[in-house]
Amino acid sequence: MKHILNRYFTYKNKELFCENVNLKSLAQKYKTPVYVYSKQAITDKINQYKRAFSSYETLICYAVKANPNLSILKIMAENDIGCDIVSGGELYKAKKAGIPSNRIVYAGVGKTDFEIEYAIRENILSFNIESEMELNVIDQIASKLRKKARVSIRVNPDVDPKTHPYISTGMKKSKFGIDIDQAIDVFIKASKLKNIEILGIHCHIGSQIMEIEPYIEAVEKTVKLIDTLKKKGINLTFFDIGGGLGIKYKPEDSPPSPEDFANAILPIVKHTKLKLIVEPGRSMIGEAGVLLTQVIFLKDKKEKHFIIVDTGMNDLVRPAMYNAYHHIVSVEEKDEKIVADIVGPICETGDFLALDREIENVQRGEYLAVMSVGAYGSSMSSNYNVRPRALELLVDNDKVKVIRERETYDYLAMPELIENK
Repeated sequence: MKHILNRYFTYKNKELFCENVNLKSLAQKYKTPVYVYSKQAITDKINQYKRAFSSYETLICYAVKANPNLSILKIMAENDIGCDIVSGGELYKAKKAGIPSNRIVYAGVGKTDFEIEYAIRENILSFNIESEMELNVIDQIASKLRKKARVSIRVNPDVDPKTHPYISTGMKKSKFGIDIDQAIDVFIKASKLKNIEILGIHCHIGSQIMEIEPYIEAVEKTVKLIDTLKKKGINLTFFDIGGGLGIKYKPEDSPPSPEDFANAILPIVKHTKLKLIVEPGRSMIGEAGVLLTQVIFLKDKKEKHFIIVDTGMNDLVRPAMYNAYHHIVSVEEKDEKIVADIVGPICETGDFLALDREIENVQRGEYLAVMSVGAYGSSMSSNYNVRPRALELLVDNDKVKVIRERETYDYLAMPELIENK
């Protein structure tokens, strides 16, 4: 039995399975494109994080942006996991899935007045403040509501996380957070606002981080700031160190584990005696998902070979946006390999899943599985070219549950208005 990237997706008798469900049978029954998630992969990762941080008081808040499907959020709720949100819509979904307000933290540089008021009324644990103006606006809205808003101030530690520049968030040139050398002044101003309660400090340096050293540097810098704030009479309750652990996209990848993460930063954090918040997203869900797609055409242009499939950048935009690598395999194991571009149906040259990739010699009508798409796959999908978003399935051992219906043309047209004359 040969596994692909992780033990939840394995070949049995040369056919690819998710847990104990044959993926070819799912593709044939539900049609493609279709996202398939392993519930066991998700719950195992949750438990891995819980064990890693069990020695220190820690609130684990799943980053909803990675995958906001209600069934996945419900798994988080059932396992006492909180949520890190970045929009009013994510707050709505988190509450609908059963996440309690005292386990929700709200980040993001562009919170609207409506979203701020909504979050204050829902009595969330904390806003992660990204600018001095945002702090003042939240104070004004809280005053209007005759409530106090709890906040943590997000500091930018100017640490290079050694990841793709589009998902690096902790350097000076980033739009996120308040520069660490300006943070003391902002904390002091926040302490004087009548409708603000300072809860903690927050830092987050990026996503898909494959080394532990940037975390150590960021936490050490932030701990020095915490010590300075204490001397100035500003006492905090929480230290939110963000998330961003990388996952395995290639067979040779070796990302840090939650245990590696905890073992590196807990000795530094313990000095502060503050409660800890961590915000895993991709590392919680990324490797739990695959995207099944059918080969619709094969095309040769002299030395170039194309495999044209029925999914594209509308369903999975990461390759087009970041030139991101996703491992792709045939759902039926084959010995013969070719080198091809695997491309989708979207009218864009950038619509590809892989370029010059060695891949099994699949034929029209056969199926491919795009691996490690649990995070930032469905959540970043769109209706570009008026294509319905994909069906989503959750596999639990040998059981299969539809957790998102495939959109229809009627559904896509429903919100739009035309003038009848």
